[in-house]
Amino acid sequence: MSGIPVNTRPLEGAAPALQTPPGATDCHIHLYLPGYQAQPGGPPIPELATVEDYRLVQRRLSLERVVVTQSNVYQCDNSALLDALSQMGPETARGVAVVTPDTPDHELEAWHVQGVRGARIMQLPGGAVKIDRMLDVERRIRSLGWHLMVQFNGRHLDDYRDELRRIEGDYIIDHIGKFMDPVPADDPRVDELLHLLDRGNAWFKICAGYEASLEGGPHYADVGAIARRVIEHAPERILWGSNWPHVGVPRSQYPDDAEQLDVLVEWASPEVRHKILVDNPAALYGFETD
Repeated sequence: MSGIPVNTRPLEGAAPALQTPPGATDCHIHLYLPGYQAQPGGPPIPELATVEDYRLVQRRLSLERVVVTQSNVYQCDNSALLDALSQMGPETARGVAVVTPDTPDHELEAWHVQGVRGARIMQLPGGAVKIDRMLDVERRIRSLGWHLMVQFNGRHLDDYRDELRRIEGDYIIDHIGKFMDPVPADDPRVDELLHLLDRGNAWFKICAGYEASLEGGPHYADVGAIARRVIEHAPERILWGSNWPHVGVPRSQYPDDAEQLDVLVEWASPEVRHKILVDNPAALYGFETD
């Protein structure tokens, strides 16, 4: 046993208002499996969050596919991620691992077979690989057709813009740009996000608005204004993720998973929601489409 408490988060509840289409994909979750310990440099694991736990959330939200993101707690040890992918199966699950410039080719190739399709770059406390190593990592994964998942405080976008422009492969700007605190939708840094998307290799993920919003749910109007503008500008480049199990959020502020999905009812039309939930993740992650 790992000594880590079992998951006490709410796993079931009322269905969301949004009725998801077949093939709907959650592009950002984390899993904490028994038998795997937190690594130095990362935060502790508060509770387990297993494949079985997530299946309950997945059924509640009527989601068929999922992308598991390597948690900061495991730093460069991707063992729990690979275990989760083996449990979930390649038909419906993909992974985003932590890759360093020194990760051997044979490991990358083995991870690809297991469903990994991306490398995480985290320019926030606890991140295992930051932007200073991003371009070296991108060169390591380019031949596999993987993408980078990049998270940073959007208020500092000017500090990272030149490095982002130098990425040759695909990459995701994570967590609605994670402006902490949120900026107006017409802020020049939001303009720059649109310019990055127009270059053709950037994606933008609607995920975890509760982490940056000052107004809070269920509407998250402050981050929602940014999201709406980006969605309207580049609907073919937008993804959505639940960020389950919302680690680091106090129990009293724990977000409702259906609420995280229902933001798309206000932020995107039915046609665009299909792109966000089905078409776009299928294109980026290689899921089969009808």
